[in-house]
Amino acid sequence: MMRRLSSSIELRLIFLTGALALATAGCKTTPDADANAGGSGTGSEFDDAGAGAGDGSDMGYDANGSSIAPIYFDLDRSDVKPQFESILEAAAATLKSSGGSAVIEGHCDERGSDEYNVALGERRAVSVRRYLYNLGVPVSQLSVVSYGEARPAVSGTGETAWSLNRRAEIKLQ
Repeated sequence: MMRRLSSSIELRLIFLTGALALATAGCKTTPDADANAGGSGTGSEFDDAGAGAGDGSDMGYDANGSSIAPIYFDLDRSDVKPQFESILEAAAATLKSSGGSAVIEGHCDERGSDEYNVALGERRAVSVRRYLYNLGVPVSQLSVVSYGEARPAVSGTGETAWSLNRRAEIKLQ
């Protein structure tokens, strides 16, 4: 006889499945490509949430090369997860070879006070800056800014939207 999982475990499994899908997808495809992929999209309003993240052939850069795929974070966390190391390694190589600069933007979901979210967004941006610095990018090339919850990647409530809004974005200058 099958036992029903508790709702807490079910939610974790759903979130982990979504996070795994995001991590393995790498970057966003165009909406037409999603439609032609034979049901690879969920039909959710969040299928296109990674807009500007590139098509995967460019190591996480968007079409015009000015932005790198977002780095996503767990709830109330600012540590870089292992699945985003390759994106950051590519960003570090680009920054070191070009000598260009980047602004690292920290973002949060809508939960928490404005003050808390601005501080958390800054911790996320600083964490990414520290990671890039440890890969050899001079700190003088990197600046950070926190937008807290002010610039969500997607609108809406619920874990899907929240997980897409907990991010750091690297904008190449």
